[in-house]
Amino acid sequence: MTAPVIGVLALQGDVREHTAALAAAGAHARPVRRPTELDTVDGLVIPGGESTTISKLADLFELREPIDKRIAAGMPVYGSCAGMIMLASEVLDGRADQRGFAGIEMTVRRNAFGRQVASFEAPVNLAGVDGGPLHALFIRAPWVERVGRGVEVLGTVTEGPAAGRIVAVRQENLLATAFHPELTGDRRLHAYFADLVRAAI
Repeated sequence: MTAPVIGVLALQGDVREHTAALAAAGAHARPVRRPTELDTVDGLVIPGGESTTISKLADLFELREPIDKRIAAGMPVYGSCAGMIMLASEVLDGRADQRGFAGIEMTVRRNAFGRQVASFEAPVNLAGVDGGPLHALFIRAPWVERVGRGVEVLGTVTEGPAAGRIVAVRQENLLATAFHPELTGDRRLHAYFADLVRAAI
């Protein structure tokens, strides 16, 4: 089985954790900070962190246009937490100068579950991922308030006050979750994305 080359956008956030998770899932993982590095990968992960900071650094490192072009050309991209915000076509409670890649037709709300002190863990059943619910970790997480016609809802919170909230979606080769699978030791979601990249090569 071919091991896809998957980059992790290394501007800010959980870069090392995603790199390790992708490697454990059978991919060749490498950091991406420059357009020339983006050219060498088959897929890209946009990690959790601070979406406004990632937005500014994408411009500073001249990565915005190259990433936009690769997304338009069908490159698979997975965004977790802040990465979900970066992939959304509409962001509620964002900064006026904040710009993402707008690849997934959805509306997300920043910090929807509350601030860092309101971080929590919950089981999430994920369509297409076998083996039972994922143990999902939410840290200042967004949620999805609206999805477009071409967006598949993969997972929702199953219990607690946030039950029913959409926290995982896919639109063609673009995948996004509100939670941080790279921090839990469960590599099933990274394996799912690696298979998505492999199929697109």
